[in-house]
Amino acid sequence: MKPRKQHVLLLWMLVCTGVAEASEYVAAAAVVGVVATLTGVVYRYQNIYCYYECCGRQWISFNWQGFADDLDLKLFGQHIAAHSILKAVEGFMSNNNPKKPLVLSLHGSTGTGKNFASQLIAENIYKEGIKSRFFHVFSATHHFPHPKQHLHTYKIRLKQWLKEGITDCERSMFIFDEVDKMDPNLMDSIKPYLDYYDKLDGVSYQKAIFIFLSNEGGDVIAQTALDFKKAGRRREAIKLVDLETPLSLSLFNNTQSGFFRSSLISKKMVDYFIPFLPLEYNHVIQCVKAEMKTRGILPNPDVAERLAKDLVYFPKSERIFSTIGCKTVDKKLHFYL
Repeated sequence: MKPRKQHVLLLWMLVCTGVAEASEYVAAAAVVGVVATLTGVVYRYQNIYCYYECCGRQWISFNWQGFADDLDLKLFGQHIAAHSILKAVEGFMSNNNPKKPLVLSLHGSTGTGKNFASQLIAENIYKEGIKSRFFHVFSATHHFPHPKQHLHTYKIRLKQWLKEGITDCERSMFIFDEVDKMDPNLMDSIKPYLDYYDKLDGVSYQKAIFIFLSNEGGDVIAQTALDFKKAGRRREAIKLVDLETPLSLSLFNNTQSGFFRSSLISKKMVDYFIPFLPLEYNHVIQCVKAEMKTRGILPNPDVAERLAKDLVYFPKSERIFSTIGCKTVDKKLHFYL
């Protein structure tokens, strides 16, 4: 049996100083033994605890290649969003000392992939993906349904939720869904958590990710895509610079917007306003095939085309863009098999 370090130390002291002083060192060795035992217990406790999700590298590690592959293979028709999100998340996660949280605002009509993209981010950061306890979703209609009557209460509650989340793990993600239905004053209340502060109330938010999801701006995005189409220009020719400024301005000036006159825009708290283009017929077909593959069914082009043709498209005369993107594909597929 290999002698313990504290036993060797005790023996050496006994030989050097004599038996008369041994009792003192026996007591010292006992203390060392207790400390070592307690340290071992704590170490084992931490290991047992981390068999379940905890805020450490074994549970939180950004998979750049996996994320790039997911965006390329699973997010259809969104070249601007895929490129912008990949670069933004990659840059942020590779920085061990960011000066502020990463703040993304994803905009576009229903079914274009905003929620899906935010889920892909989580799946490639957390081992538990969207089931991670560090992945938090706030829905305007669920968590803040009556802002006019309870705005003050909502502000207090939201701040508490954010503090609890970030205290649990500095690499937390906060998703705000249906921002178009949120009160602008409630949105402005979280500005301090998105700013360049080392700490707020003793807690740092600098390594957190905040993502806003909204249908707002969908009309601006669709009009730009339609203009490119009518001008005979490729969809892939649309760049972020073509949309980011007009998108943020439309949100800021829209009285029905959660960003109306918001300090999050005027103070540049949002790092990127990312547009999701309306999906075309061929993108819907890709969605159908992907859903079939997810269900373990061999993708059938005939089934995909029949389902895609039955959806509603706009403008009415040209039938270019799906009004609901790929939103109901998973529900409709059963009727075409």
